[in-house]
Amino acid sequence: MYGRGIYALRDVSLVVEKGEFVFLTGPSGAGKSTLLRLLLRQEMPSDGKVIVAGRDLARLSPGQAQAYRRNLGFVFQDFKLIPTKTVLENVALVPRVLGATSVQQQRRTYQVLKWLGLQHRMNAYPLELSGGEQQRVAIARALVNEPALVLADEPTGNLDPDLSLEIMDLFRDINARGTTVLVATHDRELMRHVGRRAFSLDHGRLMESA
Repeated sequence: MYGRGIYALRDVSLVVEKGEFVFLTGPSGAGKSTLLRLLLRQEMPSDGKVIVAGRDLARLSPGQAQAYRRNLGFVFQDFKLIPTKTVLENVALVPRVLGATSVQQQRRTYQVLKWLGLQHRMNAYPLELSGGEQQRVAIARALVNEPALVLADEPTGNLDPDLSLEIMDLFRDINARGTTVLVATHDRELMRHVGRRAFSLDHGRLMESA
């Protein structure tokens, strides 16, 4: 709840199974980003519970919260890459912050860049990349720590239709490896292309599950 009597989400109850790929859809202001922030533990619910892997996120200690976030990957619409760092440095930042050794940082980063077809661009800077390449780097950064859950907030919003389908195929590949994937989007064509279950929000309420 934001302010007196203003609810960003209300009467929302949904279950996503481990290893599932689901979409979260709805118009701007429907509450999609708020739900993702709750899952990221950037915000806490004023009522109700957010349970992930059997844990109530509101009850996690600081240490448990840190461990929980290590097992998450997040992909933004606007990439959020550091322009003064190379592709390699942008992706390696995550394992470095999480305490990985230099050898582990290099190994994990190269592996994920190779999987995403970016190893030949690892010394390039973000502004030297196409939009599709920048989004792949953002996805590599989300995957480098091998998270169990990947959240994406309008990850194709800045891409053309062909690149958008390519990125969705990439998320489908990520899911095929056993990772749970939740993608927020308003693009019905992308959802039809992937063919997965979708939750629809409108004015903070869950309207349907298809």
